[in-house]
Amino acid sequence: MKEFMFLFRGGDEVWNTKSSEEQQEHMQHWQQWIEGIAQQDKFISGERLHYYGNTVMNDGKVIDRPLTEGKELVGGYLRIKADSLDEATEIAKGCPGFEWDNKAVEVREIWPEN
Repeated sequence: MKEFMFLFRGGDEVWNTKSSEEQQEHMQHWQQWIEGIAQQDKFISGERLHYYGNTVMNDGKVIDRPLTEGKELVGGYLRIKADSLDEATEIAKGCPGFEWDNKAVEVREIWPEN
């Protein structure tokens, strides 16, 4: 099997407008989705990311924010196993973030070590 990374873009604006109960319920959808991937022995790892950070430019300059608009900001990632890009893409279509205005899930194959 190959390894893939899902990069989740957008959706944080909606998160901040919801009550803690709604946020908790939404996180249950994420947990169920990830558990489904894990039950197929395809889940490797994943985390939510803070919206702030630094960007290091090729000239050494440091900018104290990511270089994207908020709606395009990477809010988290998952690493999974799948037989192909098509299979990984099908798994990504079930992302619960789409319920709350995630703009996209970028699906990328991880370069093998060998």
